[in-house]
Amino acid sequence: MSRSLLIVAHCPSDNTLALKDAVIAGAAVPELDGVTARWLPPLSATADDVLAADAVILGTPENLGYMSGALKDFFDRIYYPCLECTQGLPYALYVRAGHDGTGTRRAIESIVTGLRWRAVRPPLILKGAWQPAFLDAAQDLGLAMAASLDAGLI
Repeated sequence: MSRSLLIVAHCPSDNTLALKDAVIAGAAVPELDGVTARWLPPLSATADDVLAADAVILGTPENLGYMSGALKDFFDRIYYPCLECTQGLPYALYVRAGHDGTGTRRAIESIVTGLRWRAVRPPLILKGAWQPAFLDAAQDLGLAMAASLDAGLI
């Protein structure tokens, strides 16, 4: 039985698109054939997508010290339909932060705490000027989530 990893990431720039691609590459290694990773932009993702997922990776740029409006819209639409049905859902977060990412992380953690989702990885905050190492960290995040799902750890 295949497990489902949903990646909901807003990618308004080449760098955030590259981060999303790195997460997917990590999650889609051939050795993890028991996991299906699927990316949806936040404006397209629905409560049904979340309800069908075994785990979620959230990705957003830092916008004025907050998450992207697209990710906030996603949460606004899925919150009540998922509130009672997704408690304990494993999730991870990555933030492409031009500054420190603190406000973005705090806002998302507030929402997922209300949903009672369970963080299974520390937030990946990619701060400051763009660094190629960000791609390695994003790929590692995707791999860790997929491997944990595949092994039945989450």
